[in-house]
Amino acid sequence: MNESVIKDAVSAAEVASYLRRHPQFLDEFPDLALTLIVPREQGATTSLASYQLEVLRDKNQELTRRLRDLVAIATENEQLMVRVHSLGTALMRETTLEASVRRIAASLTEDFDTDLIRLVLFGRKNAELPAADWLILCDAAEMPAFAEFLERGEPLCGRLQPDKLEALFGDKAGEVLSAVLMPIDGVGMLAIGSHDGNRFHPGMGTVFLKLIGESAAAAVTRFGAA
Repeated sequence: MNESVIKDAVSAAEVASYLRRHPQFLDEFPDLALTLIVPREQGATTSLASYQLEVLRDKNQELTRRLRDLVAIATENEQLMVRVHSLGTALMRETTLEASVRRIAASLTEDFDTDLIRLVLFGRKNAELPAADWLILCDAAEMPAFAEFLERGEPLCGRLQPDKLEALFGDKAGEVLSAVLMPIDGVGMLAIGSHDGNRFHPGMGTVFLKLIGESAAAAVTRFGAA
């Protein structure tokens, strides 16, 4: 006799007997409780009806939690979009390269609540730009550690290697526990360092980072080469 025949031969009485010997059966298969038809009469079925209600209540609480998380994420993304848009429009109003780079640094520091900013511009050594910790003027060849990153052209999130941290943040490299590195197409790089090791991580989205990088690139290139 094969297994299917044995299963078909099981009677309702045997099922009931099994359930009596295994009262915790529904704990292992809670979805089964939702498919059972509960009689309307009161009495022995009350506990099963209560169990069904409890399972439904737990599922409802889980769905409520998920919905709350989705709303929080949507609200955060909306706020980020507003900040990115504000940065872009502010950069459009600037009339000089110096004002533009200052705007980038100020916006990322104040509006995006960042700890450390580094704007790296290639081929702009002779430009009339402010001397500031957050601004690095050099040639791409002077930063070989970033060659692969620049060739890939995608934002990098998480914990940077020590040589990259040293090149960007100098004596403050030890303060950076997580970072974001954005390529500025044809212009340089934009780095954000955080004192929080969990703020930036490899699994985070990069859409807004790309938009910030594109805004910075447009702001700098509109003033031509150095």
